[in-house]
Amino acid sequence: METYLDGSARIECPPALIPAPGQYLHAHAPASDLPLPASVFLYDSLPNGFRAAPPLMPAWTIGTRLNLRGPLGHGFDLPVSARKIALVALDSSPARLHGVMSIALEQNLEVVLVGDSTAQGLPEAVEVQPLQALNEVCKWADTIVLDASRENLNQLKEMLGGLERVAAVHDAQILIHTPMPCGALAECGVCAVATQHAWKLICKDGPVFFLKDVIKL
Repeated sequence: METYLDGSARIECPPALIPAPGQYLHAHAPASDLPLPASVFLYDSLPNGFRAAPPLMPAWTIGTRLNLRGPLGHGFDLPVSARKIALVALDSSPARLHGVMSIALEQNLEVVLVGDSTAQGLPEAVEVQPLQALNEVCKWADTIVLDASRENLNQLKEMLGGLERVAAVHDAQILIHTPMPCGALAECGVCAVATQHAWKLICKDGPVFFLKDVIKL
């Protein structure tokens, strides 16, 4: 393992263990005193492994060996018709959306990143807008992917008020992040989220959902 200044890390692993954007791995350092594994998301693919999005465990340093399980959960699925994509980081770093950004740029999509956190090292082709411009960007985009904590879903609903007829909002996908201690093994319920139809487990049924299934606009 090799760490970067932004808190991300290079993790060497077989190709079959590299998560798709939105999916996650469960990672645990055998020598660690921490009893539970941590959820690790893709930042970008690398030769012989991948770059993991921050935040990561502070105890993980250069040379730390990790036991990895995964990939787990459902990731993002960009529609083939996409031409203009909005990446929305509601309450944290946009790092977990970076993998989607890379795919969108490879497909020559127009990309706008919406968020109030400072994002460094972005490609010049990516336009950056603050959260206060969210409504305007959603009307412009034909595809929207979001990253939000479970605790801030109600805030997101308020921010998207009045956009229920915007097609891109109706079909938006959202990565909901929260602690997922069992990684879909025990159905412990710690990561449960109320959807329009039933309670779902973020670790197993997500962490990426269709926005319309989680929030009633």
